[in-house]
Amino acid sequence: MAFCTSCGAQLAEGVAFCNGCGARAGAPAGATAAPAAGPLEYSVEGDNLQICRLKLRPGQEVYAEAGKMVYKTTNIEWQTRMSGETLGQKLMGALRRTVTGESLFLTYFRCLNGVGEVGFAGDYPGRLEPIPLAAGATVLVQRDSFICAETSVQFGIQFTKRLGAGFFGGEGFILEKFTGPGVVFIHGGGDFVHFHLGAGEVLQVDTGCIVAFDETVDYDIQLAGGIKTALFGGEGLFLATLRGPGKVIVQTMTLSKLRRELGGGRTGGEERSPLGSITNLFGSDD
Repeated sequence: MAFCTSCGAQLAEGVAFCNGCGARAGAPAGATAAPAAGPLEYSVEGDNLQICRLKLRPGQEVYAEAGKMVYKTTNIEWQTRMSGETLGQKLMGALRRTVTGESLFLTYFRCLNGVGEVGFAGDYPGRLEPIPLAAGATVLVQRDSFICAETSVQFGIQFTKRLGAGFFGGEGFILEKFTGPGVVFIHGGGDFVHFHLGAGEVLQVDTGCIVAFDETVDYDIQLAGGIKTALFGGEGLFLATLRGPGKVIVQTMTLSKLRRELGGGRTGGEERSPLGSITNLFGSDD
């Protein structure tokens, strides 16, 4: 019976790497296969129902939101577990995911041997965006946009800095936060529009259309013009104000708009009725 010299886990007969920590069988403690695997190889394919195809080598591992996997090869092992190394980290990770409305567990995918492949996609028509993050670089993402990421990417949450942005910003008080190094994949509705804001440059966006932005971008909300425009302009009472420097990603279709169209909620050519604008004050966007 063989055991991993790095983490102590029992090794199956004939395996080259430990399924628990990725260390090479028989290698000195602390030696892992990850450095030899190299950077993550991936591609995004499709039009408006895109899929990201990830090629994994022994020692490479990614984690994904539950239910996002489309396929995998047989040499890809998958496990559903809480994120974090210690019990405290696992509990804090579960708490963070609960408050963001995500599932309690994450699914981890690791290549056992050779070159394996796994594919992920979103739940509704839209785009996939790989965001490479340097060490220490952070991106803030709207809830429900996360698809998958390398295990080197830290998953966290960030509360909006202003009370008004939390109440009326369309994304609530909490945004998902991802810190590098590594690649994180996000999903949004329709097409993506990219903006690179200079220092002090301001962009006003429909509150539900923000997908992601750099941590350096200042986020706030403001009233959409006068009261008549706010109530009857069809865009809701508030607009999000994003001030650079940093990158911003905007989606052209929101899930709430898709639900409204499919449910026949749009009347008279208005995107939002005056009543819908008022009820948006209380967090309803449907």
